[in-house]
Amino acid sequence: MAAVKIGLLGFGTVGRGVYKVLQTHREKIYNTLGVEVEIARVLVRNLEKYQKTYPELSNLFTEDPREVIDDPEIKIVVEVMGGIKPALDYVLQAMRNDKSVITANKDMIAEHGRELFATHEEQGVDFLFEASVAGGIPIIRTLKESLAGNNFKEVIGIINGTTNYMLTKMSLYGAPYEEVLKEAQEKGYAEADPTSDVEGFDAARKLAILASIAFNSRVTFKDVYAEGITRITPIDIQYARELGGVIKLLGIAKEDEEGIEVRVHPTIIPQSHPLAAVNDVFNAIFVEGDAVGPLMFYGRGAGELPTASAVIGDIIEAVKNIRHHDTGRIGCTCYLEKPVKPIGEISTKYYIRLVVEDKPGVLASVAQVFGNQGVSIASVIQKRSIEDLAELVVMTHRVKERHIRDAVSILKGMSTVREIANVIRAEGDF
Repeated sequence: MAAVKIGLLGFGTVGRGVYKVLQTHREKIYNTLGVEVEIARVLVRNLEKYQKTYPELSNLFTEDPREVIDDPEIKIVVEVMGGIKPALDYVLQAMRNDKSVITANKDMIAEHGRELFATHEEQGVDFLFEASVAGGIPIIRTLKESLAGNNFKEVIGIINGTTNYMLTKMSLYGAPYEEVLKEAQEKGYAEADPTSDVEGFDAARKLAILASIAFNSRVTFKDVYAEGITRITPIDIQYARELGGVIKLLGIAKEDEEGIEVRVHPTIIPQSHPLAAVNDVFNAIFVEGDAVGPLMFYGRGAGELPTASAVIGDIIEAVKNIRHHDTGRIGCTCYLEKPVKPIGEISTKYYIRLVVEDKPGVLASVAQVFGNQGVSIASVIQKRSIEDLAELVVMTHRVKERHIRDAVSILKGMSTVREIANVIRAEGDF
């Protein structure tokens, strides 16, 4: 057959990476597929800018999306423009025009997955999205296909490189949050507006996608409890280390008889946990299936070439399916409707750092509040005294979140408790 033509929506970091990899590995891709893969059109927002910057590609650029999504010669549309609008409209129209679609757009999938997958199944075209989670780590196809014979107990991951870089710097050098954020921005790891990363929203969108696949039930962005790293201090990192743990921003998805829990938040995990050694901008995803047991996937979770690598893998898959007239064969895996547990009903361990008046009876009254709310204390350590105040670190046994919240609410109203400095969830044995 003639060359398979691709339309590219967007030519930012990932779009440029896709073009580079296709050009660099042109011969290998041809030998793999037996057909040329050619970028025929690239949608950009500012035609003049891109034509001046990349004059050798000027004939490929267009500002008119119809030249990509309505062109009958283009068989595959690759969406790497980001955002929900207008990307969603372009992708849906491309599928309705019988084009297979490849995307790296986690926001779009996490919020509009039902509509996207319904359209893909109606039209019988491919909808592939390996690059939407964890950059170059091949986790989507692994969960959907290679590990399809498993029931998953949990999926836990470091799925945001920016916050992992920041926590690594805070841990290694004792640097405060504001300092490491500025450094991350200077290095290009964090945006000028870092909210999506540091508040956990980016990781929450990725977790929604992973949980939907792992548990065969639709999970959307709004279902995921998200809490960021803005309240983590070097003191908390030091105390976690003394307890034998490290603090990571984790996406945690689990299932039990009551439903699915999906949450993103700072978590203390034992130093022996496989995720504890994942540092800097790297991502890692730990999964446990009933048949395969525990597995961990590790690599670069973002960047021009790692993300492009995942997109190219999907392009090769889509071209194979087009050549063999077998598009749309891997459908949506969300065939069940399982409840998502509210955050108050999840059970885990907790680290609570308090500042209290340093006088007799205070510790007993604090312990009594926890006991009255059904919170079992594993340990209480007085860390330091500040004039007439004492800093306490309380570690609990596993308990439901709502009981912790009730206890903290009561403690905040006590005259002898000056501050609830932090509450951090913990997983594993300490």
